Amino acid sequence: MRILIVKLSSIGDVVHTLPAASLLRKHFSDARISWVVDPRASALLENSPVIDEVIQLNTRTLRKGLLNGSPNSELKAQLQKLRNGTTSNGFARSDIAIDFQGLIKSGLVAFSSGASRRIGFCAKDLRERASQMFLTEQVDTTQRTHVIEKNLALAQAAIDSTVQPQNDIPPVDRYEFPIRISDDDEKFVDAAVRTSNPFAIINPGGGWPTKLWPTERYAELADWLWNDCRLATLVTFGPGEEPLALAIASQARSGKVRSQASTLKQFVALARRAALFVGGDTGPLHLAAASGTPIVSLFGPTSPDRNGPFDPRDISVGRDLWCRSDCHRRSCWHWECMDISVNDVKQAVLRRLADQKRHTEKAD
Repeated sequence: MRILIVKLSSIGDVVHTLPAASLLRKHFSDARISWVVDPRASALLENSPVIDEVIQLNTRTLRKGLLNGSPNSELKAQLQKLRNGTTSNGFARSDIAIDFQGLIKSGLVAFSSGASRRIGFCAKDLRERASQMFLTEQVDTTQRTHVIEKNLALAQAAIDSTVQPQNDIPPVDRYEFPIRISDDDEKFVDAAVRTSNPFAIINPGGGWPTKLWPTERYAELADWLWNDCRLATLVTFGPGEEPLALAIASQARSGKVRSQASTLKQFVALARRAALFVGGDTGPLHLAAASGTPIVSLFGPTSPDRNGPFDPRDISVGRDLWCRSDCHRRSCWHWECMDISVNDVKQAVLRRLADQKRHTEKAD
């Protein structure tokens, strides 16, 4: 059995698909499972215990080729290799391809694999409905709220003889995120937190301008975390987001706030030791959730019910405005949804830390 997972990007999307990959591995222990992913998110899958092969595909090149109607020679070669089964290790084409993305480009990748079964979401849950033309089976996932649950339903459909999702999907507290961390990553964290422990992570980026909370509010929160909670703060950032992190560190006055660069896996190792994560709907938030970090998240144009932290103890702070439902705007004429007060976030932090303390004491 050869199974192809198609989840190209982004970092958060890849994280949300890992429990489905783990479920597939449990049921198909002898299968060869490959994953097609954009190079920018591929590091998360390196040396994963549930993935046999990571196939990198430049999604920007793919999207540009689709928009132009004329894929370039490099892209054609990549898709042809996928169809012929001549990927990096030369294995045969897939038997099952599962499109966890729901886009035309991901559907094209699934189709190009030559798989006889191509499984994806029902029309309502596809991000681009035209992508259903590449599928042979569609799973009704509308009754499931969180994207992890939707992804697990697709994996279960591949397991079952029919496309109807069953009840074998693991509960929230048993989601598995098979991300393998190296000794070097752990040593990196040892050095990073030597003078900042215990610590909180603040991640101010968001990918979209509409997801950003003002740096001066993050700085005020970071100073309060030290003064009232005795938590130093590491401000993490992704590509192009370093100015946000530096602005917060420079605006803070406690002397216990500094910016911290890291790779994706170094961030996971960091998050596993953090006492708290505060940030918006972006990749590091989902990595922190996968790492079991206590979270207070800030949500504006996207839904925490679908994309947010899945631990019921985590808290999402936002404003339920008239325009928020199914918004997903990357630009907007007003900014109200992210006009969240620092005091609201402070109160959420106190509740989350108190809940974590009770949980830890109970476990002991």
